[in-house]
Amino acid sequence: MDNDLTDYPQHMSPPPEPPSSDKRITVRTIIIIAVVCLLALGVKSCFFHAPSHQKNQPGNTSSENDDTQPVAVTAARRGSIPVNLIELGTVVPITNVTVQTRVEGYLTDVLFTEGQHVHKGDLLAIIDPRPYQVQLEQYEGQLARDQAQLGQARVDNARYQRLIKQDSIDAKTARDQQFQVEQLEGTVKADQAQVDSEKLQLIYCHIVAPVDGRIGIRAVDRGNFLSAGQSGGLAILTQMQPISVVFTLPQEQLPEVATQLREKRELKVAAWDSSNTHKIADGIVSALDSQIDTSTGTVRLRAIFANENEHLFPNQFVNAHLLVKTLDNVVLVPSNALQTGPSGRFVYIVNNNDTVDIRRVVPGVSNETTTVISSGLRGGERVVTDGTDHLRIGTHVTIPVAEKTDLSPGSSTP
Repeated sequence: MDNDLTDYPQHMSPPPEPPSSDKRITVRTIIIIAVVCLLALGVKSCFFHAPSHQKNQPGNTSSENDDTQPVAVTAARRGSIPVNLIELGTVVPITNVTVQTRVEGYLTDVLFTEGQHVHKGDLLAIIDPRPYQVQLEQYEGQLARDQAQLGQARVDNARYQRLIKQDSIDAKTARDQQFQVEQLEGTVKADQAQVDSEKLQLIYCHIVAPVDGRIGIRAVDRGNFLSAGQSGGLAILTQMQPISVVFTLPQEQLPEVATQLREKRELKVAAWDSSNTHKIADGIVSALDSQIDTSTGTVRLRAIFANENEHLFPNQFVNAHLLVKTLDNVVLVPSNALQTGPSGRFVYIVNNNDTVDIRRVVPGVSNETTTVISSGLRGGERVVTDGTDHLRIGTHVTIPVAEKTDLSPGSSTP
């Protein structure tokens, strides 16, 4: 029977052909080639990349350059550093006076200008003196009358004393006249006191500056009636030169400061502004308070400043930098060289071959930029001050040429 396709009915499709063997071979070949390529890449990575433990081997230039870290380095040095205590203080005038009137009356003259600098004894204001002048004249008249009576009594007493010797007068009369003289002497003395009092009131009508200083805003205007001891007074007179700063010291630091104050008699102190960025003036500590404040555990100190330019102003808040002592011949490093780890403080040391090591240290006192190393470091050793983020023991570092020249081992005296 003939298998020609024409023998199938027209409505039926011919059976599918079996897959070609050439196509199966092609797919298998592609898979094999891909596996071989992956194996080849793995072998290449094994042969052409050194193991991690060989990267730091001497002579392996390419690996060494890949692990090198750029850093900033400085040499620990021996030197001196001041020990300063920084405490918050307040500018307090040595003398602060409310100018008052001691008598009552109308204010007739104001002779000062607000903000004016005055000297002790300068005339500031005048209270109407006329009522006190009239009263003075009255007392002076009484004094004159009583003095005349006293004079007459003394003359009579002298005559009575001569008559009593001649036994020409009664002894009681002579004795009474003597008492009369003593009584009038008391009256005259009282009259003199009243006269002196009124003269003093006249003096008080002229208000003068009790101290040198700067006078503030006027509290009373001319024409007002003033009473003795009136609240607020006429104005506030503040001594500006010299002026003081009062600040507190924690009781833990009191023994050292008190010892230094006894030995040196005075300690230097600098007043800085409230932001602690600008020094205003230099002064000395003049007094240490006699007791500790139990509520705060602090003791007060007073420092005196000449204040020629009057940059210190009453009630101004300042930072007092008290120089307690100066440490000499100590090891100093920049404060940013110190690092903190689980075991405490440490620094990164740069060895002679420019590799990094870790050195545990004990820091001492410090200021804004420098820290004393009490133990663990010698003068001249190089410490890393910047670029410490990726440093490990043995890491190679690069140092700028200028720093290598200036900070090479031995350039600083240990």
